[in-house]
Amino acid sequence: MKPRRRWPVILGLVALAAFAAPFARADQRTPTASGSARPAVNPLNCATNRAMCTEVDDSEFVFGEDHYVGHDEPSTLFYSDIPGAGNDNTYFLRLPEDPPQQPAQDGSGSSWNFQLHPAFWFGMAMCDDQSAPGPGGQNAACQPDSDSNIYTDTDVNSPRFIGKHPGAAFMEMQFYPPGWVSWPAGNSCDPTKWCAALNIDSLSLNYDTGTLNNDDCLNKAGVEYVNFAFLTDSGQATTPADPTNNDRFNLDPAHDAFYNSGDVLKVHMFDTQQGFRVEVTNVTQHNKVSSMTASMANGFKQVAFQPTATTCQTIPSAFHPMYSTSSENTRVPWAAHSYNVAFSDEIGHFEYCAAADPATGACTQAAGGDGTVDADDNYCFNPSDSLLAQVGGCLSEAPTDDDYDGVPYGKTWPGSGGGTATPDPIAFSSPLIHGLWNFQRSAFETDLPRIEDNDTLPVPCNRATGANCVNPPPGSQFYPIFVTHQLNPLSCVWQEGGPAIPGASRTFGGTSQAEFGSLFQLAYPRPGGVSMSYNDFRQILPHNPCFSLPGDLMGPLMGHKLQGG
Repeated sequence: MKPRRRWPVILGLVALAAFAAPFARADQRTPTASGSARPAVNPLNCATNRAMCTEVDDSEFVFGEDHYVGHDEPSTLFYSDIPGAGNDNTYFLRLPEDPPQQPAQDGSGSSWNFQLHPAFWFGMAMCDDQSAPGPGGQNAACQPDSDSNIYTDTDVNSPRFIGKHPGAAFMEMQFYPPGWVSWPAGNSCDPTKWCAALNIDSLSLNYDTGTLNNDDCLNKAGVEYVNFAFLTDSGQATTPADPTNNDRFNLDPAHDAFYNSGDVLKVHMFDTQQGFRVEVTNVTQHNKVSSMTASMANGFKQVAFQPTATTCQTIPSAFHPMYSTSSENTRVPWAAHSYNVAFSDEIGHFEYCAAADPATGACTQAAGGDGTVDADDNYCFNPSDSLLAQVGGCLSEAPTDDDYDGVPYGKTWPGSGGGTATPDPIAFSSPLIHGLWNFQRSAFETDLPRIEDNDTLPVPCNRATGANCVNPPPGSQFYPIFVTHQLNPLSCVWQEGGPAIPGASRTFGGTSQAEFGSLFQLAYPRPGGVSMSYNDFRQILPHNPCFSLPGDLMGPLMGHKLQGG
């Protein structure tokens, strides 16, 4: 039985500017189940399923009856007991190139990155004492960069009970593909260039009592609030990352950092006295550096957890990593996934639509797929809204693509055997600790059970028992996996797509069922105890099968070996 709770009108967020141009539809309206339109909302409102928010363990518990279904996030996880594994990671990444042929409105053309994923990202757990599970000083203060924050016991009487876990947030260092509708309404920053942003997601909910934050904070920031700042060439945020600042999603081409498809990037994520910092060195572009620090100077703030207050208060804050190491026990106890250090892809957010109603975002003329307009064909755009590829489509954000018939669930991935032109695979190295040491183990994880707990399915997944939780999801033609590509005898990279990616050396069974493994349970705090849920499929490997070379050796090697895909 769920606890009694106060349910404020969390969708009544501050309205944005009125529709002024096809590339600035910040007041996009989302249709309800009855077909009427909701009020205009913050473009990164996690309650209405903005695609790039961290997936919570139970959206109904967090957001109430009017909630999203979930985000589909196939992921690779990395484990090591070396100090620094949880707070100092260096990856090398090659941004994938799209094929020369553009997508076609009827679905017969190529697939591009914006159709497969509105974002992919590198993740890490962060401290936030104003965030779940026991925010606002109820639980012990988070000690940055320390495994003293590990609380995993399910016994409510234990001093390490999971409900006593220090307040946690999750950082996602996200990259956004070019070529479609511009931010903040869409998921592209430029016709041909990639951009990136530092996101830190927190949760204004006391898991031990079921109490939400005050109405003013919920209206201004939401239950799940997001500090957000595009990476810039100067390292200074162009607008404050403050979760109550609606301007933080607006692009500033004069200062924000942009990257070309095919560029090899060194992504160094580490803690500093001023706050967690991301530095991206563009190896291809003469080592040009862009960065962002989760600092008070860049406007990062906590939302004060004050349930009885009438006015929302924010606290200027420098965010810091939560843990020293990375293991099965270093997790964010309100997130659906089990990870701390991870790469994750955000899929399941594109379906073709030949025509959309600009007032509601509803698809009015289907195209591609099965040729029908479905209930999940929403948050849609017309071909003329696009920066480059003149195709209309839906980001399917309220809920997600819950019948799994969109582009990301077809044989549209590199190496999937679909017979059509596809992008290059995303290629990334295993992270290095302090730029020197490899992680000892890795794992594969997908949160399919979380998103298959979905009333639109004929037989939804039962996350309490695991019944009817399946991989791949029902209705899909394909589900992407991770393979390795050996660069030389001492190093390799991960690539995402299908088992037939050219040069794939390990495919881990070659199917999503074989790679992502079996169902497993996670414990989540609840009033009076814990809830046990099957939110994920996970397979832990006994080793790390894809080593990186130390220092800066991986960048030039990737640029040479992966040129052209």
